Amino acid sequence: MDRIWQWAWDRYGPRYSWVIGAVLFASILSVSCLQSFAVVAFEESSHYVEAAAVTCVAVAVLVYVVLLPGSRRFHLAQRWAAGSEVDRVAALEDTYAWTRAAAVRGLAVWPVIGALNVVGVGAIAGASESRLVQYGILGAAAGVATNFVGAHTFVETAMRPARVALAGDTGIGDSLPRSTPTFAAWLNLSMLASTFLFSVGGALLGAVVVDRAGKVPGLFVVIGAALTLGFAAPNAVGAIVLPSLRPIRDLAEGTERVAAGDYSQRLPVVQDDDLGALAASFNRMQAGLGERQRLQVAFGTYVDPGLAARLLEQGDDVFAGERREVTVMFIDVRDFTPFAESSTAEDTVARLNALFEIVVPAVVDAGGHVNKFLGDGALAIFGAPDDLAAHADATVSAAVLVQRLVGERFNGELRIGIGINTGVVIAGTIGAAGKLEFTLIGDAVNVAARVEQLTKTTGDAILLTQQCVDALVSRPPGLTDRGLHVLKGKSASVRVFGLGQEANAQADLIG
Repeated sequence: MDRIWQWAWDRYGPRYSWVIGAVLFASILSVSCLQSFAVVAFEESSHYVEAAAVTCVAVAVLVYVVLLPGSRRFHLAQRWAAGSEVDRVAALEDTYAWTRAAAVRGLAVWPVIGALNVVGVGAIAGASESRLVQYGILGAAAGVATNFVGAHTFVETAMRPARVALAGDTGIGDSLPRSTPTFAAWLNLSMLASTFLFSVGGALLGAVVVDRAGKVPGLFVVIGAALTLGFAAPNAVGAIVLPSLRPIRDLAEGTERVAAGDYSQRLPVVQDDDLGALAASFNRMQAGLGERQRLQVAFGTYVDPGLAARLLEQGDDVFAGERREVTVMFIDVRDFTPFAESSTAEDTVARLNALFEIVVPAVVDAGGHVNKFLGDGALAIFGAPDDLAAHADATVSAAVLVQRLVGERFNGELRIGIGINTGVVIAGTIGAAGKLEFTLIGDAVNVAARVEQLTKTTGDAILLTQQCVDALVSRPPGLTDRGLHVLKGKSASVRVFGLGQEANAQADLIG
């Protein structure tokens, strides 16, 4: 049925209220004619044609009075479908007001017209005055029950294409007020009314054939099966259950998309009940998750993605400050100042970005993070804020890989020096006034920076301190003792070690 309504909206949007009226007329007419024919048969009359004519007129009047197709209600939505510029929020609100008004009019009008129809058919069939009174009660009760069957599910299903088209992906329907009756209340009333109609219809048809059924008891089984398949099932399943389940299926599909990381598609808010409110709430939740994802992506552009994810999950208290043993790696470009002076700003930035495209993945893949960029250099940390068992080994492996990839990428046009040191630092966030930075404080960081500067003296691309070598789980090949050196700002000499070609060869094999 959803496809039929969608087709009708796409094709007859400017006259959609009339289409709804035509479909409702056909639906009610089939049920009402069965009721009228049962009365004719009960009175043992043959005026079926006259009964059908009266019923057609009654149903036509009923549908028009309940829906008022072409009225000012729902007029804005139909004008929008015709291509006119209208306030879409107001048009969407009109669709809800139209369906609410139709439900109220149906509750008032349906019992009256239902009673008049059955009384008229009874009169045509020659019923007595006492029976006409009973037929009036029957028609009124059936009218109330039929109204409850279709008042909510029918109009909500019919209005779905219009509301989806009006709201689109804008979310303008998320905040609209919902009617007081809940989905559960409407569903219970609809099922109760459907059961009542089925029972009344079965009793009426049974009374018509009771004499014949008394001679053939098995005929009651045939009658019950026919009523179930021809009346109860289409009404209960087709008119109540399936349309009611569509918003639930929407919600299930939405949760699957969100679970897969897709926050782009909103749920259509098309129900004038708490299912509509639930869909709107889901959209707000999805928007929040999407904003969180965008924040994490944007944050991860300027901060290490691992730090960004941990900060978003646990809050900034996670970096309150702690002492950690880490391995620090300083990377600096040799003779970059002359290159920058003789090159354009665009070339200078492009050269640095090309270098960092090598450095950052190598560091992250090894379990560390680039803490900050320092002009033509970078500071990488292994072992904080996340624990890393063999942080010294991971640092050396990343350094060797960076050195090899830089050589392959730039063919000697860009050379780097790498200084590595292991020691205890204070890791935490510092700053104020909304500007915080995760950083390391300690002598180990300063030593790594000085050792990187020492590479210009020793001629090595990579230098390790004695502390780093002691922390290694396995010493790399080609490790060469470069002796003791006095570092700027240090009173005690520091023993350093260079890495030769054997380490690069081993990195090639590993890679």
